[in-house]
Amino acid sequence: MARNDFDPATVTPDGRPATKARLFDPAGGGPWRGSLEGIALGGPVTVLAYGNDTPGTGPRLHVHPYDETFVVIEGRARFYVGDTTIEASAGETVFGPAGVPHRFENLGPGRLQTIDIHHSPRWIQTDLE
Repeated sequence: MARNDFDPATVTPDGRPATKARLFDPAGGGPWRGSLEGIALGGPVTVLAYGNDTPGTGPRLHVHPYDETFVVIEGRARFYVGDTTIEASAGETVFGPAGVPHRFENLGPGRLQTIDIHHSPRWIQTDLE
């Protein structure tokens, strides 16, 4: 499907170069596979790679001063975002608004793998449990 949402002549490049950095080592272990702050790439978002093989486990309850978007790459997860509970599986995305405590856990069976997009050039977090 072709898209034509804007006139490219109306956008002037700001001079930032294309960049590359490693988010995680594919051979590495542990649930926190890696993080890459947007500041390292000159961009506005920070990206984290998270995964675990143990149903019932996941990051502890925490909060950020900015929005966060979770992309489920593999498996199934239960997200707790404020008073809302959302189940999501591979291919689905969950949004967590700024200032709302959240956490998620692997529902199993098997591996849960997510890409977590922090809408900030730096990772800023306060753990609540």
